[in-house]
Amino acid sequence: MKKLLALAVVLLPWPLKRWVLRRFWHYEIADSARIGLSYIFPGHLVMGERAFIGHFNVAIHLGRLECGPHSVIDRSNWITGHPPDGAHFRHRTARDPALVVGAHAAITKKHIIDCTDRIDIGAYTTIAGYHSQLITHGINLVEGRQDCKPIRIGAYCLVGTRVTVLGGAALPDRCVLGAGSVLNKAHTESFKVYAGQPAVSVKALDPEAAYFHRAEGFVH
Repeated sequence: MKKLLALAVVLLPWPLKRWVLRRFWHYEIADSARIGLSYIFPGHLVMGERAFIGHFNVAIHLGRLECGPHSVIDRSNWITGHPPDGAHFRHRTARDPALVVGAHAAITKKHIIDCTDRIDIGAYTTIAGYHSQLITHGINLVEGRQDCKPIRIGAYCLVGTRVTVLGGAALPDRCVLGAGSVLNKAHTESFKVYAGQPAVSVKALDPEAAYFHRAEGFVH
């Protein structure tokens, strides 16, 4: 019954939809935030001032979705996970199935984001292009069971099109992940281009580059 109600809510005009989501789902949505024609029903939702979720996105089966002020989740993204009380990951007692999108950060179009464990996307970062996958869960061959690890994408990063980011990986602040790369571990050096399969540091970046110091998320 609740799923049918959720489908009906998706089609409501935004002012009425916002009221329903606040009143019955207890979501924290700023007055200036907005959701388009999307099915956004995590366990809890927080949207800061002028946060925006566009059309045809799906966000389900995760404990929490946090969208910082002026953040954007554009179109046709699939955001899912495994609920906090799910059966397969009880050995991960600190697991946090959440997507946290920093202020002025942007997720573009047609990406798959698996939040079985926590994914942090830093402020002013762009998940660019199309068809990238951020996957926090997999199979532990030694223990013969499913397992998961969080992912962290730092602040002021640029993530290229068609990348794969695996559980346990981290991209440091003010870095670029090249198109088509596979990020499979936690890197630590900022102002670098990481690229390849698996991704390694291939180039140093200018710390004074304008992208790393902009005051708005949108790149003109």
